[in-house]
Amino acid sequence: MLKIYQATESQLIEVQKIAQITWPYTFRDILTPSQIDYMMEWMYTLDSLKSQVKDKKHVFLLAEEHSKYIGYCSYELNCADSSKVKIHKIYLLPDAQGHGVGKKLISEVEKIAKVNQLDAIYLNVNRFNNKAIHAYLALGFYEIKREVIALENGFVMDDIVMEKKI
Repeated sequence: MLKIYQATESQLIEVQKIAQITWPYTFRDILTPSQIDYMMEWMYTLDSLKSQVKDKKHVFLLAEEHSKYIGYCSYELNCADSSKVKIHKIYLLPDAQGHGVGKKLISEVEKIAKVNQLDAIYLNVNRFNNKAIHAYLALGFYEIKREVIALENGFVMDDIVMEKKI
C-alpha cells in the first residue's frame, strides 16, 4: 500500500538516496554528467536539503510502498509571495514510474494548496524531459512560459514553467 507523508529532517537522507538514482536515470540523455554532478552537489547534499526546509520553507513529501521509499516531492506554499504553490522537485525511482505515484504526490500537494486557499500549482520542467511534460499535461498542467536560468560553471536550466489551476 502506498503511503505519502511529510519527511522529517532525519528522512532527508532518503530523499538524497532517491535523487542519486533518479537524477542520472532521468537526465542521462538530457544533461552532461558534469551538469548532473553539479546539480546534485547544489541541491542534494544533506546541508542543502536541510537549508531548503529551514530557510526556504520547502516541505518534502516521501512516497513509501512495501516499506521502501520510492519517490519524493518538495513544495513551497505562497511561493514568491503568490497565491500559488510551487512544486520544486518530484522524482520517482525508475521502477515506480508509470504506476500513478506521481499523480498521488501531486494530488496531495493539491489538497494542501486547497486547505491553504491557494489557486494554482506550478513547476519547472526541463524542456527536453518529454516523459515528465506528457505526464504533467495529462494531469491538467499547461505551459505558461519558458525560461533559461543561468547557473555557475556555464550551466543553465532550460525549462518550461507549467501550471494547474485548482
